[in-house]
Amino acid sequence: MQKITLAAGFATLMAVAGCGDTDIERGLSGAAIGAGASLAVDGDILTGALIGGTAGVLCDDLTNAC
Repeated sequence: MQKITLAAGFATLMAVAGCGDTDIERGLSGAAIGAGASLAVDGDILTGALIGGTAGVLCDDLTNAC
């Protein structure tokens, strides 16, 4: 149950990561959020940062949320 809660928190934070003005800002904030989320669930920090950074950079290209 704790991992589900953390995953929901991660998804919420990723939405916030889309609020940067440039792809670099969104990528950096997404990478930081991804690394933090991976630490919370005992995952690989680098993988979390890569996934979060990619999601942050592509947020404005794939959705209208940014």
